[in-house]
Formats: sequence, C-alpha cells, structure tokens
Amino acid sequence: MKQLFIIRHAKSSWSTPLNDVDRPLTNRGIHDAHLVSLQVKDELPDSYLVWSSVAKRAAETATIFAQNLLFPTESIQFKKELYTFDDRRLEQIIKSCPDSCHHLIVFGHNEAITNFVNKFGNIFIDNVPTSGFVKLSFNVTRWNDIAKGHTHKTVFPKELK
Repeated sequence: MKQLFIIRHAKSSWSTPLNDVDRPLTNRGIHDAHLVSLQVKDELPDSYLVWSSVAKRAAETATIFAQNLLFPTESIQFKKELYTFDDRRLEQIIKSCPDSCHHLIVFGHNEAITNFVNKFGNIFIDNVPTSGFVKLSFNVTRWNDIAKGHTHKTVFPKELK
C-alpha cells in the first residue's frame, strides 16, 4: 500500500515584480497553511518522505507544515523538477519515489495537482485551492505501478473558516 499526501502551496503574493519561482506567501497564505496543517495532523503516519518544489511559496508552505506537524525542516527534500504545472511531469516524479517509502508528502503547484488528483483519485475535485490537502492511497507495492486509487480525505481552507 502506498499513500500520497499532496498539498498545493499556500496563497502567494503578486504585489512585487519577482520571478515566479521567488514569490513569497501572503499573510492569508501563511494563515491558511497553519489552519490546514493543524487540521491534518492525525492523517499522517509516523514516517514519511517529504518533497517540495523549490519555489519559495512551496518551500514556505512546507516549512509551516513541518513546524506544525513536528517534522524537521531539514528532512524536506527540495526538488527542482517539482516546480511544474504539468500533471504528467508530476506523475513521473511521484512514480520515481523509492519503493521502500510507503508514505510520500508532496508540496507543489496547480494545474498539476488538480489534474493529478482527478486522474489518480476516485473523487472529482474542480480545483485544489491554495493550501489544499488531498490524501490518496494506492493498493500497490511500487510507486511506478500507481493507477486509479482512493481519495481518502480533502482539507481546504474555506472549510475551516
């Protein structure tokens, strides 16, 4: 059994002229990341691998989750290839996870996330919002073999306000 916890980065700022990869979180984004991370605390197993896009907004979101879920920020593996908006690329990256890992947490970007969870989950989600959390499971022993799985839980900020 493989479990995937996929989180879209929190709301980011467009207020200053920065490269897209360098955009930080807004105050709302910081607040929402805290809200969601505290809500999903009981969903996570004891051990997991954590991957994040290198984009500042994804890295900051992953750091907030690390603080609230009490895993070391040093354990977050930042991957350039997760800075993608393409679900096929996201699928390739997730399928590259070592099979010795049974639980993977990924911090990334939309369109990739919404399209991925709709392809691999059993519940249609119109849009995974910023700070959105989706828990999927797959009845396989190898990440490369993931196919249509089961959507166990979604947590979106608007549900918590």
